[in-house]
Amino acid sequence: MMPFHVDLDIGTSGVTCVHTSFESRGERCAGTLLLPAGRARPPVIVMAHGFGAPRAAGLLAFAERFVAEGYAAYVFDYRNFGDSDGEPRHWVSPRRHLQDWSAAVAHVRSLSQIDAARIVLWGTSFSGGHVIRTAAFDREIRAVVAQVPHVSGLVSLMRTPIGLSLRMTLAAMRDIVGSVFGKPHYSPIVGQPGELAALTGDDASHGYVRLLPAGMPWDNRMLSRVFLEVPLYSPIRHARRVSAPTLIVAGRRDTITPAHAARRAAQRMRNGEFHLVDGNHFQMHLHDEHAFATNIAIQIDFLRRHLGVELKAATETDPQAHS
Repeated sequence: MMPFHVDLDIGTSGVTCVHTSFESRGERCAGTLLLPAGRARPPVIVMAHGFGAPRAAGLLAFAERFVAEGYAAYVFDYRNFGDSDGEPRHWVSPRRHLQDWSAAVAHVRSLSQIDAARIVLWGTSFSGGHVIRTAAFDREIRAVVAQVPHVSGLVSLMRTPIGLSLRMTLAAMRDIVGSVFGKPHYSPIVGQPGELAALTGDDASHGYVRLLPAGMPWDNRMLSRVFLEVPLYSPIRHARRVSAPTLIVAGRRDTITPAHAARRAAQRMRNGEFHLVDGNHFQMHLHDEHAFATNIAIQIDFLRRHLGVELKAATETDPQAHS
């Protein structure tokens, strides 16, 4: 399936959208820079989605709010997803995603429209772990926001019944062997409890689909090899290396990325801040849910405190207002 283009332009008056892609390991990743009106070189929030989702699936609900506060936002698709290039499609891989994050940050630092000294990493669910891992090895990151983050592969493994774990392992091996002969094997991203799928809690099938824009085609599938990577992927191991102020927001009723693991990650950080919101995994993403309103308010307050300025007071004629 070829990349499907989604128009990410925000309809808000005065917002400038610049489509600017970058290369990651020789393949093009699609990205869009959203610039607020009347701001000279604003701080920028770099954003990418979670497990198997393209940037068009709900990220603009957050980006719009950030831009309204005077921040720039850069949203991108991983290789093999959304508007980005790469075959085979739907390749979820923490190793590859982290490579894309590194390339995206390097690209954003090269953009003249933003303040490269004030880059914020923003991730959700699977990418919530990615931003923790990325910030641990990039000391120039100004701040980090990780909502409902995946932080521990061990926690994920322990929550999976042994029989289902065996089926996942067999599916992964079938994919790895099949890929040698050009026949990769796919498994569902979301499914019902007990089914062979990556996400089965928090009414995943219903909640995940609600993230998608109307009319957007979606294949509920991913390369099965990721089942071997997830148990070994634990960004919490690097939490103590993160020096940037980091906000972790978890859902009290989240059964996909449990709050107790996210809390432990925040406690290990020298500048970690943890908030618990009454909601499940997907309610934290959906703009018509109360959990979303609480979540975004916490994030905006955190950004205001740690970016060090009142952004609404900055103007195009006063670039030093951000200093």
